[in-house]
Amino acid sequence: MNFQRRKRRKIDITLISMIDVLFVLLLFFMVSTTFNRQTQVSIKLPEASASEAEALPKSITLVIDADGLYYMKGADGMLHQLIDQKPETLLRELQKMAANLTDLPFIISADGKTPHQAVISALDAAGRAGFTHITFEAQQPKQDE
Repeated sequence: MNFQRRKRRKIDITLISMIDVLFVLLLFFMVSTTFNRQTQVSIKLPEASASEAEALPKSITLVIDADGLYYMKGADGMLHQLIDQKPETLLRELQKMAANLTDLPFIISADGKTPHQAVISALDAAGRAGFTHITFEAQQPKQDE
């Protein structure tokens, strides 16, 4: 018996055509993808400084306590707790208090330990109500003596 090895053919993989196919697929996905711009609320964050903040002539103030409960400052200057803490109720109250005056400053005064979800829900409700001037109330840091 003659056991002689046959010569193997050299296998050649052409990468050029594979790269071309991947490039065409990449172009296809880039062109066919739709880019959605998520709705954003424009927020102007206050800067803490040594000077006193000027008093606003009229504004709508939402106070959020450490437990995440919402309070609206009424025309009498007193805080009134919302009936329930649902975002829909907050939105209705904001629309009722604004009475088509959405250019009024909307001030969120949240406790330092307020749950993040409560603040985000308030921002979302203010954006859906149409407020454009949203700011956060801050206090000056206490000086250690």
